[in-house]
Amino acid sequence: MTGDDQVSGGESAPLRIGEVAKSTGLTTRTLRYWEQLGLLSPSSHRESGERLYNASAIERVGRIRELQDLLGFSLAEVKVVLDAEDDLERIRSDYRANKTDPRRRRDLLVELIAANDTLLERLDDTVGRIQAFRDERADKGKRMRKTLRELDAEHAAPTR
Repeated sequence: MTGDDQVSGGESAPLRIGEVAKSTGLTTRTLRYWEQLGLLSPSSHRESGERLYNASAIERVGRIRELQDLLGFSLAEVKVVLDAEDDLERIRSDYRANKTDPRRRRDLLVELIAANDTLLERLDDTVGRIQAFRDERADKGKRMRKTLRELDAEHAAPTR
């Protein structure tokens, strides 16, 4: 593949790792680390071994950042979500491709529901842990405010 090659389907040419890093505000080291963890894969490589990323790989970078920044997920949690989303997409693709066998479509739909339910359970667990942490912080805040009011009341009382 040469630098002038275009991705089929009218998409723009794939970007080199440095271009992806620059456009996403990440470092090439981060992108390589995410690749080691199985979060991200280059869409192709040049003969020299240089990584190339297509639009869907760049969208995946955005999804990883969204899960980290918006939801506060660790990379391990991000991997679980992405793996589940990949499974869901694979099953959806199989379902769409299989228009003639109603039994197979039903089996795929059952599999899709189960995979989605599993992802929801994991998300509910994460949300529950976040809520428990938030509640703990709120309780500590209430205790600190009570202690402050008590301290203020002691110092505001006239001394004899």
